Amino acid sequence: MGTYRDRFHIPYAPTETTDLYPDSDGQPMAVSDLHRRILTRTLEVLDTHFEERPEVYVSGDILMYYVEGDPRKSVAPDVLVTFGMGKKNRRTYLVWEEGKVPDFVMEFSSKGTYRNDLGSKMELYASLGIRDYFLYDAEGVYLSSPIMGFTLVEGVYTPISPGPDGGLHSAALNLDFSVGEIGLGIYDPVEGEWLQTPAESASARADREATHAELQTLRAEMAEARADEEAAARQKIEAELAELREELERLKAQT
Repeated sequence: MGTYRDRFHIPYAPTETTDLYPDSDGQPMAVSDLHRRILTRTLEVLDTHFEERPEVYVSGDILMYYVEGDPRKSVAPDVLVTFGMGKKNRRTYLVWEEGKVPDFVMEFSSKGTYRNDLGSKMELYASLGIRDYFLYDAEGVYLSSPIMGFTLVEGVYTPISPGPDGGLHSAALNLDFSVGEIGLGIYDPVEGEWLQTPAESASARADREATHAELQTLRAEMAEARADEEAAARQKIEAELAELREELERLKAQT
């Protein structure tokens, strides 16, 4: 015989997707200022790099639901990049609607997350088929290396070996990640340049223009100095020639 709860329970099916798959898990993002600053820069750099490619979606800390009908099956990568799904403002990432999982995911490990990043979360990303998985330790104290990279080989993540410069290459993005003075550096081996935010690019351009202007001023000053030296040299030569002519005339007058 059914219980009171069984006889009077009416299943509730939300009509709005956002009701079933909320865009927040209610948990605050507890990270250090350094962690947040580098994470924000990384997202901005990748956004800028793929800005002209409308088929590339870059996001971070967005809830990704990977089992339709089960809102408990969700994860929020710090950084994700997906090819072939297009740019638009999304509240959540519903894998079954988008048609694919991200191609690249990066987690910024902290004291409270690094064990999970190297354990259950890594297993989950591998099971979902996410091609490249990177981890970064902004403080440099939680991971065995400040940056770690893995690529999926037959369903299992295999460590990516560092290149000659110590960077890790993501085949999914065709970009190199390394640790440097700015924290996390991202290098484009095709263009042969380090990726920058728009503000950094503008600052670098202003520095180049200022340096160019200084160089032009220096060249002008050097040219002016040479001109002055040449004028002085000409005057000296002309004076010496005048003296020689006078001497020659004096000698002629004596003969």
